[in-house]
Amino acid sequence: MAKLGKRTKAAREAFAGKENVSVEEALELIRTNANAKFDETVEIAMNLGVDPRHADQMVRGVVTLPNGTGKTVRVAVFARGPKADEAKEAGADIVGAEDLMETIQSGKIEFDRCIATPDMMPIVGRLGKILGPRNLMPNPKVGTVTMDVAEAVKSAKGGQVQFKVEKAGVIHAGVGKVSFEPAKLAENVRAFVDAVARAKPSGAKGAYLRKVSLSSTMGPGVSVDVTSATQR
Repeated sequence: MAKLGKRTKAAREAFAGKENVSVEEALELIRTNANAKFDETVEIAMNLGVDPRHADQMVRGVVTLPNGTGKTVRVAVFARGPKADEAKEAGADIVGAEDLMETIQSGKIEFDRCIATPDMMPIVGRLGKILGPRNLMPNPKVGTVTMDVAEAVKSAKGGQVQFKVEKAGVIHAGVGKVSFEPAKLAENVRAFVDAVARAKPSGAKGAYLRKVSLSSTMGPGVSVDVTSATQR
């Protein structure tokens, strides 16, 4: 068994016995014990009562966190003509069409979010095997296939977070930085949980929000009382 470092061991000891605490208490524990040399991300993990192998139990959506993520998001846009100009003016980092497709096919992926106008989807569709596994494929359900590319770019850079349930029924995402004010982090956490709650699929049976945990990038997780996480 690997030997725990002093910092990890101290954090685990601080978290011992802390279960189903309030959002505020969880964030205080996380912020106090986040001692990495960089501004760690506060991450949320949610266990849902769904089986995503069934289409009517898939959970997917997008939420704009009220206080942003603290992360610089690089945005690529598939567009031509005036729409390409709109994307550039809105702050897109990469804009193109066939040339962008060829860049991606060569293995060069230097972006965190991909947006496309509807007429570009025949081109983007060829990249499904590359972008799909990376959760970068544009999708109209989360607003990344749209004619309003300017608004999509601004949203992506302004704190918008996409979420999609994984095979084990788990959703995870970053909801801010440990340097954020505690109240702003708590607001982000509850906004994210609310968005996932509202995305409950028709096929979900029984308890839907089963468990909520928070952690920092380098720290252990702490379970949060679901009721506390859903209070707004």
